[in-house]
Amino acid sequence: MNLIVKLLLNAVAVFALAEILNGVYVDNYITSLLVAVVISILNVLVKPLLVILTLPATILTLGLFLFVINALIILLADKLIDGFRVDGIWTAILFSILLCILQSLLHSFIKTDKK
Repeated sequence: MNLIVKLLLNAVAVFALAEILNGVYVDNYITSLLVAVVISILNVLVKPLLVILTLPATILTLGLFLFVINALIILLADKLIDGFRVDGIWTAILFSILLCILQSLLHSFIKTDKK
């Protein structure tokens, strides 16, 4: 149940950022839900591989290259989903930073049971 709530909150964050940012377009709320699911799957499957392959660049830039990896995940989701479009790499970097901040804020409202 907690996973579904988090995915719905991520979809709200994607939809809100698409309305605010120029260069990010989402057709409707169903598409933003699909974007949230695809980004979550890509973060689980593709991102660890990219982090390992680009470890020297990440170390050399003191971790700032992780922003580029997040932007690449966003651009990959752009290519996979028809109703979602991001105009460029800089827009994707800004979108990923703002998405992370907004997700953190929204997820802080979820009450977690600690056993």
